[in-house]
Amino acid sequence: MKVKNGFKYKKNGWNYIHISGEPYERGLAHGTLLKEEIQECLKMMEWNLYDSHGFKIDFFKEFSNFIFKNPLEKNFPEFFEEIKGIAKGASVDLDELILWNNYPSLDYALPKIQKFLDEMPELKKQYGHILEKLPESGQMEGGGKDKCSAFMAIGDYTHDGKICCAHNSFDNFIDGQYFNTIIDIKPKNGHRILFQSAPGYICSQTDFFINSKGFIGTETTIGGFISYDHKDAISCRIRKCMQYANTLDEYVEFLKKENSGDYANSWLIGDTKNNEIMRVELGLEFVNVERKKNGYFIGFNAPYDARIRNLECVNSGFDDIRRHQGARKVRLEQLMDQHKGKLNIEIAQEIIADHYDVYLNKTNPCSRTTCSHYELDDRAFMSQSDRPLPYQPRGAVDGCVADTESCKSMGFYGRWGSSCGTPFYVKEFIKQNIQWKRYGPYLHDRPSQPWTYFKTLDSLPKMKMTRSKRGKREIKNKTIKK
Repeated sequence: MKVKNGFKYKKNGWNYIHISGEPYERGLAHGTLLKEEIQECLKMMEWNLYDSHGFKIDFFKEFSNFIFKNPLEKNFPEFFEEIKGIAKGASVDLDELILWNNYPSLDYALPKIQKFLDEMPELKKQYGHILEKLPESGQMEGGGKDKCSAFMAIGDYTHDGKICCAHNSFDNFIDGQYFNTIIDIKPKNGHRILFQSAPGYICSQTDFFINSKGFIGTETTIGGFISYDHKDAISCRIRKCMQYANTLDEYVEFLKKENSGDYANSWLIGDTKNNEIMRVELGLEFVNVERKKNGYFIGFNAPYDARIRNLECVNSGFDDIRRHQGARKVRLEQLMDQHKGKLNIEIAQEIIADHYDVYLNKTNPCSRTTCSHYELDDRAFMSQSDRPLPYQPRGAVDGCVADTESCKSMGFYGRWGSSCGTPFYVKEFIKQNIQWKRYGPYLHDRPSQPWTYFKTLDSLPKMKMTRSKRGKREIKNKTIKK
């Protein structure tokens, strides 16, 4: 599919879109190309917010306009114009789209809503009597959600001494299932970006990206994070990094400036041109920055920095191998040592699909494994009763891998469905776990898919017709070489 300033194609479970030009123009192309997908995302969001919090969509839009929209329009006019273009192209409400773009940040801001009620008179008038009675929490699992496994290695740990990086997103399936979009943005100003994302987003939010300046970026969330301040949303701060940061120092500067503490992460950034990697543990009051030219960083949803872990988090799971944080901290360190000097794209794909459970000392796909499978886990060894629930439809929904060479070619490898290739089928899951029956209409099947290489393109890949073994015609795409 081709439109002015953009095009789209599908491959192995992914949607790839290329957009270019001025902010509104590229946004319009984005919205037009992914119109049906964006509308579906917003319908899911409306249902899921009500199911999770008990408030209708108008409540969240009003809150979002104060927390997210006003700073976005004032401080990031380029990105605001891009979102306006997306909304127009997709024929959706602008306020809902802004809420969707900041959806992962919502649960960081909501528990602090009482502090801002006087600045939202309409919301206070309608809901103040309810909100004033709620405890300052609102997050079922206590603090920020736990998502993703990752590593970034360099020097003695990789086969060529250069950077190798892998990441997977484990999320609730109901919203995580939409991050099957590869977005290639060629802006008028700044660096060209290729990143994994969801329809309608201006940044990744799963946070795996490369850019034409030679940076590889990813992160894992800091679980149990409880600090928040009303400043600029991470969606804008990380997009600014992706498009405009020229050095590792500027990544730190842009992430820290007007930091809200929303969607607090341990950021892993690789500079392929200077062969250096960096970890930024981004709390609110405390930020820990480390840089290496030899070694590795791992991401497992808990911070090493004792200030962040103890003063800005609750129940971080840092040393608890019954929990996915502590278990993956151990397993990822084991895998780094096991593959020292050999890490490359193929081994990175194996690591991010690993199913070894260090608590039970056996292969056991579950919440504790690098490729997580909460949907298979009875949670028999929980150290916190609701973090998360038994057989919750949650876990790894993808895998992404890049190295210095792929970054130089403006490409990376992705696998949709789960990092290991294990399929997920809604009817079978609901039949076995009827407590999640209400999720059924909103969940999608995710069959097993292969690892696929994506790179920036300036025109649609060629399509050729072939015949399958059953005699039916199939379309296969062949990338045009630049």
